[in-house]
Amino acid sequence: MAQTQLRRADLDRLLGPVADWSVGEVETLVETERDGYLLRHVAYDVPSGRASVLVCIPDGLERPAPLVYCHHQHAGQFDLGKSEVVGLRGDPDQAYAAELARRGFVTVTADVIGFEDRNWSGDQNISWFELSSRLVQGRTLLADELQEISLAIDHGLSLPQVDAEAVGFLGHSFGGRMALWAPAWDSRIRASVSNCGCISYRESAARDAGFQADTVVPGFARDFDVEDLVVYAEGCSFLVIAAEDDRWSRGAADLAATAERRRLQNLEVILRPGGHTFPVQDRERAYACLARALGRETG
Repeated sequence: MAQTQLRRADLDRLLGPVADWSVGEVETLVETERDGYLLRHVAYDVPSGRASVLVCIPDGLERPAPLVYCHHQHAGQFDLGKSEVVGLRGDPDQAYAAELARRGFVTVTADVIGFEDRNWSGDQNISWFELSSRLVQGRTLLADELQEISLAIDHGLSLPQVDAEAVGFLGHSFGGRMALWAPAWDSRIRASVSNCGCISYRESAARDAGFQADTVVPGFARDFDVEDLVVYAEGCSFLVIAAEDDRWSRGAADLAATAERRRLQNLEVILRPGGHTFPVQDRERAYACLARALGRETG
């Protein structure tokens, strides 16, 4: 834990600048009726290209629903991104955006730079190119990715089906890392669930772990680590689910210690047996947490 408190000025300085941008004209590419919800594929311009976003709108909504940004995993599969979390392709255990939609949440998920529709090579790892081309300009890939999350939330909040006061975030692995960063960037996020993605920068220095290009922020680990993000984003309720045999969960002990030492009311850490997965029992924990925090509990 840092000796100094993380401030917004620190985030802005370390992450570097982003373009002044807002969501302009939104193109609806296709709409499909799915089991319990409408799946809408939309696109709009962002500073680094064209966002490709899937929105799930539950059937039969009688009142505005919470909005949850669902972040896809990494897994070294650069041809796969948003499609997995809505269950169109990939691992069914990663289809949490679709499962949330069937539970009455509006969900939004976008391809991260370098994945699926945002990969100009097709299926190769372009993340280190995207990072280095920004670093030489004093910018970071993470800042652009966080800005694009906020822009996707902007689009979600423009929908009449959405409760503007109830925004959440959910992610596994890469998405679990971003579940710690996004609420520090965007204070509209009231609840965030990280599954198997809480590895600290300290633990990432191990040779069997390493650093992911998307979260490389020069100078950040000198003074801060992921627990400082949670302390800073005090207006957000965090649930961190970690696995004992998962290298990407190695930050769990530090987060739990921070919660105890600082008596944080906004952080719960669950350490379970097993590896780098998102089984149904943990997804149910995540959905229950989001329902409580965002006012979607029924009965």
